Amino acid sequence: MDADSGPLVIFARAPRSLRRRRIRMMAARISREVAAGHGFCCRLTNDAEMRRLNRDFLGHDFITDVLSFPCVTADGGLGDLAISWERARDQARQFGHPVETEIGVLMLHGVLHLRGYDHESDRGRMSRAERRWREKLGLPTGLIERNRSK
Repeated sequence: MDADSGPLVIFARAPRSLRRRRIRMMAARISREVAAGHGFCCRLTNDAEMRRLNRDFLGHDFITDVLSFPCVTADGGLGDLAISWERARDQARQFGHPVETEIGVLMLHGVLHLRGYDHESDRGRMSRAERRWREKLGLPTGLIERNRSK
């Protein structure tokens, strides 16, 4: 993927009811602004595939909402994301916003990981970046803040 081509969104196991244009527009904006014009690939899939990916690549046998696979390519791509539309749907219901908005929250979180941020070890650096970008992109509370409030 060419860095100038922006993101690629694959609706692998996602329902037709998702507003795909809105998701692609958010991906383009995240690519342009958050990823400094670098492309990435985002696969929207279901819980079953997310569990398999999490198990096969990270050794965790459970469903998760977003996975990041950093891999800087010769053409400037940052790597790949996988997002469970089913987790996004459930979380969107829980937090009272559209599923496409939740996919944007998850995509932002994943792209920050692709950019090298790690909320488990960076003493709040990713949390601050995520908050700043959420506000700029008009997205609701992010994953790091939600996990802190539990």
